[in-house]
Amino acid sequence: MVNKNIAIIQARTTSVRLPGKVLLKINGLPVIEILYRRLKKSKKLKDIIIATTKKSIHLIKFLKKKKIKYFIGSDKNVLSRYYKTALKFKADNIVRITADGILADPKLIDNFLKLYEKKKVDYLSNLDPVTYPDGLDIEIFNFKTLKHAYKNAKKMYDKEHVTPFIINNVRNKKYNVSNTDNYSKVRLTLDEQEDYETLKKIFSYFKPNIYFGWKKIVLLLNKNKKYQLNSHLQRNEGSKMTITKKLWKRAKKIIPGGNMFLSKRPELFHPNKWPAYFKKAKGINVWDLDGKKYKDLSLMGVGCNILGYANDKVDQAVINAIRKGNGSTLNSHEEVKLCEKLLELHPWADMSKLAKTGGEAAAVAVRIARAASGKDKIAFCGYHGWHDWYLSANINNKNNLQSHLMGGLEAKGVPKNLKNTAFPFTYNKFDELEKIVDKHDIGTIKMEVSRNYKPRNGFLKKIRNLCDKKKIILIFDECTSGFRETFGGLHKLYGVNPDIAWFGKAMGNGYSISAIIGKREIMDQAQDSFMSSTFWTERTGSVAALETLKQMEKIKSWKIITKKGLIIQKKWAEIAKRNKLEIQVLGIPALSSFTIKSNNWIKYKTFITQEMLKKKYLASNALFVSIKHDDKSLENYFNILDEIFSQIYKFENNSLSVDKYIEGPVCQSGFQRLN
Repeated sequence: MVNKNIAIIQARTTSVRLPGKVLLKINGLPVIEILYRRLKKSKKLKDIIIATTKKSIHLIKFLKKKKIKYFIGSDKNVLSRYYKTALKFKADNIVRITADGILADPKLIDNFLKLYEKKKVDYLSNLDPVTYPDGLDIEIFNFKTLKHAYKNAKKMYDKEHVTPFIINNVRNKKYNVSNTDNYSKVRLTLDEQEDYETLKKIFSYFKPNIYFGWKKIVLLLNKNKKYQLNSHLQRNEGSKMTITKKLWKRAKKIIPGGNMFLSKRPELFHPNKWPAYFKKAKGINVWDLDGKKYKDLSLMGVGCNILGYANDKVDQAVINAIRKGNGSTLNSHEEVKLCEKLLELHPWADMSKLAKTGGEAAAVAVRIARAASGKDKIAFCGYHGWHDWYLSANINNKNNLQSHLMGGLEAKGVPKNLKNTAFPFTYNKFDELEKIVDKHDIGTIKMEVSRNYKPRNGFLKKIRNLCDKKKIILIFDECTSGFRETFGGLHKLYGVNPDIAWFGKAMGNGYSISAIIGKREIMDQAQDSFMSSTFWTERTGSVAALETLKQMEKIKSWKIITKKGLIIQKKWAEIAKRNKLEIQVLGIPALSSFTIKSNNWIKYKTFITQEMLKKKYLASNALFVSIKHDDKSLENYFNILDEIFSQIYKFENNSLSVDKYIEGPVCQSGFQRLN
């Protein structure tokens, strides 16, 4: 009786790196159809089955239309999917093909099947060592061997990749087919966009023929380098990558910079290790897409979550509001309540205007100030976002913003006629500001109350007096500092009131909301300058902010996080001293950071992040404190940091080389273009 050989093609449309790749078209034909047609040319295959998943709706619809046999199985457990497919279609021998191997060669498969029968082995492949092009991987095994793997494999990795258990089982008789010439660096698979472009070029060359053999392809690629658009990609990279890494790699190709917020780029922490995406967050715990759980002792939503992630009271208030409708033709009444609350907390202010993001609020505050002063020129100190007015400072000198949190910021896309409208000054250097005011017709001074340093020598009061004397409008940017040392703006702590202040980040505990408050005669100018946005009126932000403020006031959260922050700053200094490292601790207690004084600081920062991740901590050199940072988590964090600092001391005295311990490239220290 002749054995029934079937090819099982594992295919799905939920690929992370190249979504829907099996249905991408080349010369008018979907990839999966091209592969199916090529395999149909085999003389030894009795059947070809597509093993897919329930989520691959469009693929299933296509297979039904084309009357191609398929089986729907587990998404994660591909071993189970293969076994159940083979069981249903009564396979004796299985040829494993993946849908990304679009150029699978039927003649090669037939030759391998003949060899498989001749050698009488349990498993035959061309993968150990690899000598055939990537995309021509072939594995053949019998049903009995597959069944044994299905019944006995316990590790998730073995279940996700079908054959590792078979390969590693010493009782199985195995044989590898090697090619005379090593073509392992030739890439004919479909995993990335560059692969797709390469394959389109190859098929266009042979058009209309789709049945050309693999040797003709190799000949073509060797003669003409223009067909090798994917030669820089690594073989089997996907099998070594987590879901998170695959998605980040994909994101960088379809989203400029990879994401929407610079501060959340993995490259700023550890390019190869930092998990880019989260699945769930609660308290100080964050779960990535691969299910790994971390404790967040770094940025806590970049300063947005003083009450911890997914605060029950805040979330429930938002859920209740959504059930009633998030927005309508009419306004949400909660926005009035929020404005009243903010004005109650800041009696010097008379009016308020709401927005959704920090960048918007910063731009609105500047627009209002310019409208009220009638002057364009601004003196500023600190970081104030991405808008034109701010980046215009770098038109004159690309390093103007270097000391204001971030370097490397280009003024590309910013109108050149904004040159000499924004002038930076250094915190605590009042004489520097005075010179700017004397030299330029400044209408607005915009600054952070405090970021890395406390005001000295009456710095804030001197600025207030200068503004009063010169009739300059003073804006305090409280986006980051608000609600961390006082119940409201940090300026309350120093007893200096601005003309305008604005808030964001912590005010909504993770929900999008920002607010501008100010004196009536200034804020009223907003009515004569068009500032309007549909989503400034949606209610979740206002509802979240009202409940967040309620919870903060109830537990006096600013006192809790300040106390924890002071402990953190003290412990950093103690650990550094114990390990003979010189560090500088910066920031207000609830927004602390440190740097090690060394030429190798960026490498050390990368190393700290790397080692913390191994202990399941999201941690670098900054810690934005939350009320959920419990004593046990902090104690464990300090113990780990002590060990890391001990290692860094060895790097510093040259008994060990830091370069040998960093697993991948170092983190970025400022704004950089991502490729």
